[in-house]
Amino acid sequence: MARGVNKVILIGNLGNDPDVRSTQSGSMIATLSIATTTSRKDRDGNWQEKTEWHRVKVFGKTAETAQRYLTKGSQVYIEGRLEYGSYDKDGVKHYTTDIICDDMQMLGGRGGEGGGAAREGGYQQRGSGGGYGGDRPQRSAAAPRNESAAPASRPADFGNDIPFGDDDIPF
Repeated sequence: MARGVNKVILIGNLGNDPDVRSTQSGSMIATLSIATTTSRKDRDGNWQEKTEWHRVKVFGKTAETAQRYLTKGSQVYIEGRLEYGSYDKDGVKHYTTDIICDDMQMLGGRGGEGGGAAREGGYQQRGSGGGYGGDRPQRSAAAPRNESAAPASRPADFGNDIPFGDDDIPF
């Protein structure tokens, strides 16, 4: 048989801003505290929520991205692996469980939906803090929907600050 599988997938919210440090060689390490919440019904039929906290280690360029764009409350997708460790403090052995990030994607919007301030007119530029790259404007939660403001196809206007509906995005 080949190797085993050690894979973790999380979608959750940051409990605080990323804690970023640099190594002596200059590469960056970010530690993220991510909360995931599950819900279930108890015996009486009442919904019970349980929140788990995860410590995620992010390295290199991904750590720089986390430092630049993520803030407390940001929603994020993490793919990685579990790593266990231990250390001695005052003669007592402490055990740690970390998730070593292999892939990170920023989710949600900005301005109350995952971090950052909304652009003028209620739209944000994804490349300016709401996610990786791209020039696609994104609607904030507070922006009113105005379907008549944009025609269905506008290749010449794409990337400008002219609003268009979510139905106009091909994915």
